[in-house]
Amino acid sequence: MEVKIERENAQVIVHLIGRLDTPASLEIAPQMNELTEAAGGTIVLDCSQLEYISSSGLRIFLSLRKAAGEKGGKVIVRSITNDIRNVFMMTGFLNLFEIQ
Repeated sequence: MEVKIERENAQVIVHLIGRLDTPASLEIAPQMNELTEAAGGTIVLDCSQLEYISSSGLRIFLSLRKAAGEKGGKVIVRSITNDIRNVFMMTGFLNLFEIQ
């Protein structure tokens, strides 16, 4: 799992590359926790190269959404694949996030 973080104006763009399973979630948790500092703005989670997401990965998305909501920011999930979209549909996450 690879995470690339870019800052553009008031947005933080997070490129998620690979499989976001339980071991990867533990590995990237410190980077994602740092994003809560930017949660007052817009966080874009670019999932165009995300191959898989487990419940641990979904929990990271939910934590970011909660932090953003508390600080008046928002989380946008961008470019999800059909497989990830199916997981989002089954778990109700399509209703929780702005999907682009």
